[in-house]
Amino acid sequence: MQFVPWRHVAGWSCLSCGECCKLYSVVINFHEWLRIVKNYGAEQTAAGLDKLFLKRRGDGSCVFLQNYSNVYTCALQYMKPKACQLWPFKVLTKPAYGFAREAFCNHNGQPVYVYVDPMCNGVRYGPPTWEFAHQTLKEFIQVAMGLSNVQFRTTGNAGRLRPNFGFGLLDGRSPF
Repeated sequence: MQFVPWRHVAGWSCLSCGECCKLYSVVINFHEWLRIVKNYGAEQTAAGLDKLFLKRRGDGSCVFLQNYSNVYTCALQYMKPKACQLWPFKVLTKPAYGFAREAFCNHNGQPVYVYVDPMCNGVRYGPPTWEFAHQTLKEFIQVAMGLSNVQFRTTGNAGRLRPNFGFGLLDGRSPF
């Protein structure tokens, strides 16, 4: 699979289709595992040789995936593992998937490289819109860097209103 540099993405929004929770095994770190075990029990997780995972159902879907009339939500919405918070984006400090110029983003003077998993149905291709480049992308980067856990544009919004706090680039610089 070839990840797509963010500069080829016009926009993204979660469609609440649940495909990400059906297609991928979610690796969790030890702290995420502890939080999940404390709230849901160890039986909701699985261990590999050197990794911890969210458990999967017989159909391959994550045990925390909930279906409400074909609108899928996550039972871990407020304690989602970092991998789930970031999908379909990969925010890296080096251009691991090529296309360095197209993946580059200057985040407050720190270079990051952002790629998108093309398996996500919520990806719209084309030149990045202002909202995507200055708000959605910034939010993904802040979550990836551990600067924020707040998600408004980078998560599904099924059944809830998404407040507009006017996020923009804090330092006024463009990521382009």
